[in-house]
Amino acid sequence: MTSGRTTAAAVVAGAAAALGSARAGGPARVCGLVEWTSGRGRIGYHEPMRVLITGISGFVGLHLSEFVLANHPEVELFGLRRWRSEVPAAPALGPAVRIVEGDLLDAPSLLRVLHTSKPDVIFHLAASSSVASSWDTPTEMLQVNVLGTLHLLEAVRQLDLDAPVVLACSAEAYGLVREDELPIREEQAFRPVSPYAVSKAAVDLLGFQYFQTFRLRTVQLRLFNHCGPRQSARFVISSLAKQLAEIEAGLRPPRLQVGNLEVRRDFVDVRDVARAYWLAAGKGKAGEAYNVASGQARSIREILDRLLALSDAVVEVVFDPARLRPSELDVLVGDATRFRDATGWAPEIPFERTLADTLNYWRAALRS
Repeated sequence: MTSGRTTAAAVVAGAAAALGSARAGGPARVCGLVEWTSGRGRIGYHEPMRVLITGISGFVGLHLSEFVLANHPEVELFGLRRWRSEVPAAPALGPAVRIVEGDLLDAPSLLRVLHTSKPDVIFHLAASSSVASSWDTPTEMLQVNVLGTLHLLEAVRQLDLDAPVVLACSAEAYGLVREDELPIREEQAFRPVSPYAVSKAAVDLLGFQYFQTFRLRTVQLRLFNHCGPRQSARFVISSLAKQLAEIEAGLRPPRLQVGNLEVRRDFVDVRDVARAYWLAAGKGKAGEAYNVASGQARSIREILDRLLALSDAVVEVVFDPARLRPSELDVLVGDATRFRDATGWAPEIPFERTLADTLNYWRAALRS
């Protein structure tokens, strides 16, 4: 081990001692989200409530941090940043967010992060998230998503933290589903067809295993497709919106490139997803898996038509075979009844607003 680095054993010993000292005689408290009264050792008495978001600079992480700061300003918010990475400027990030550095693939660093942040709630969003690129980088996909999650859960276990850990899982793990199995419920077997889907199935199962074996308070959110402003153009709706905005601005010829327009997906606005994460932490049952879905499947062709209706641009739609995936699912649509019953969550943002906000985001980004 190089100088300046601490062994995992030393970090565990030091952190556990500090946390144990804080626990001694510490009263239970209502921390603003829910009253955590588990029989496991608590992190200790401190105000305000502390929340840790891994992947805070990502698409969902930024929206979740904005939601927390806007609706729960009493929360002390921590964000995990990978070594030597840059956190992009965004309204949610600034003095209100305390950035802690670490790496999902460096287990001792996660112990230090948890000791520093002493979280009451952990939202684990950090991941390699592109289905399309997962065939090109399957090793990285599995290392970051599976091994990274394992390191985080191990750190929580070794420090004996009593924090709910909400895991970003994915409906892609369901994979091949027959028409008579739609809409998908949580009991549906996993039949993943991409390296990304395999990695997210493993994350889901790790969460369940750590609850069953070690009673960690994991909650698995099986998210169906989510979209909205600031999403990377690697994802279909954002890609279509960006291309259309570029055509409007005269930055590209009036040809909009597409892949398979017939696939159908269940889309939820990212701002509704942020609210779902918060509710899952406070009202979700430990060890449980929940679908987060709208219950409506939309074809990419329908979405393209709706985006074009928001613009005066005259475009030619051009099929690009490079946008096809080695293996494609015809339809994914979910049943979120279990999550609605547990938390009261339901999508609130109309799909038309999601599309308009995404297109307007790219228009503004190109102007700047």
